[in-house]
Amino acid sequence: MQGRVQLRMLLAGWLVFFFSCAAIGAAAQGVLAATPKPATPTSALTPPMGWNSWNFFAGKVTDKDIRDTADLLVSTGMRDAGYVYVNIDDTWEGQRDASGKIQSNAKFPDMKALADYVHSKGLKLGIYSSPGPTTCARFEGSLGHEDQDAATYAEWGIDYLKYDLCSYGGVMKTQAPDDPAAQNRLMHEAYEKMHQAIMKTGRPMVFSLCQYGWDSVWEWAPQVGGNLWRTTGDISPNFDRMSLIGRSQAGLAKFAGPGHWNDPDMLEVGNGRLTIDENRAHMTLWAILAAPLIAGNNLTEMKPEIAAILMNKEVIAIDQDTLGRQGDRVFADGPLEIWAKPLKSGAGHKSVAVAIFNFGESPSEMRNDTLHLKEMGFAGSVFARDVWAAKDLGKITDQYKVSIPRHAVVLLTLHQ
Repeated sequence: MQGRVQLRMLLAGWLVFFFSCAAIGAAAQGVLAATPKPATPTSALTPPMGWNSWNFFAGKVTDKDIRDTADLLVSTGMRDAGYVYVNIDDTWEGQRDASGKIQSNAKFPDMKALADYVHSKGLKLGIYSSPGPTTCARFEGSLGHEDQDAATYAEWGIDYLKYDLCSYGGVMKTQAPDDPAAQNRLMHEAYEKMHQAIMKTGRPMVFSLCQYGWDSVWEWAPQVGGNLWRTTGDISPNFDRMSLIGRSQAGLAKFAGPGHWNDPDMLEVGNGRLTIDENRAHMTLWAILAAPLIAGNNLTEMKPEIAAILMNKEVIAIDQDTLGRQGDRVFADGPLEIWAKPLKSGAGHKSVAVAIFNFGESPSEMRNDTLHLKEMGFAGSVFARDVWAAKDLGKITDQYKVSIPRHAVVLLTLHQ
């Protein structure tokens, strides 16, 4: 599947570059900008949380793996922390029967029974398909069978669909050669077609668009039923790729809100060779972004320090805050960046989560810089809490200083 990753990274490279260069002033304004809301949001009122099979199992995932994962989400405490979706990614698909109904392959002998098992654990089951004739792994896609597939998913008891563009890109180019605008219309229509098919079933399903951010997907995804949409190419378990993807979200805050979320891809916390500081920075950035928290680590060998990051209640609360506001960048100077996310608070009060990142290769100190409290809507001193240290700091001012190790973060909640 290396080719799949390379293709997506190439397709979305221009997006990552563009947003990495987004204007800091515009991003700061985005923190306080009004967030558009769908007329009647019913699903994903907070960013979905769960676990996806791809980052650990890739194409080798089986029924047993999903059952074992469900058990581990319960026994590790992740379910109770909010990770409720167990999502099967690509390679579950079999052939269609004589009537065109999709079948699962030998790795998944009874999808309905699997869904029942997952549900019995207080969890929800997700599945994967493509609007094209084949998926990214060249298994059966949904082209021409959208109503049938949605009905089958509902019959099985599916709660979440990740719909990956994959081979439909070729369909778009074939049907509208040399006409990018027409190709984009075809893409919109393909996602809307599956959305309507899901609606016909009467079963609520989270609808996750995966098309790597093409055609400014954040501007039109809610109109085709998207509850979340990938804004970038694929993530990988290294700090440079993770931080580049996360930072590329600057300026997109106004497009997110209850029922519809920007998705910078799945969590790599606990994967690869990320250090503890890098894992914390990753989890923090996704929480500030109000991003879906879809883990993909090996739960059978989850170290206590990784569990502590993934299940930190205060960090999860920032991500899941019911105000439904995505955070944005308010300041950047070289490797030092400050991001802020408005939080729900009582009448006459203001609460904000603030992350101070060091994306550089050596320790960084806030010397001549301030916290930029004014840009966050604060006047005067604020009450602060260091989230990762689980320590109340009392009142601090705009002159707050802190030293941050390489690839690390300080996460504060501020109240006034």
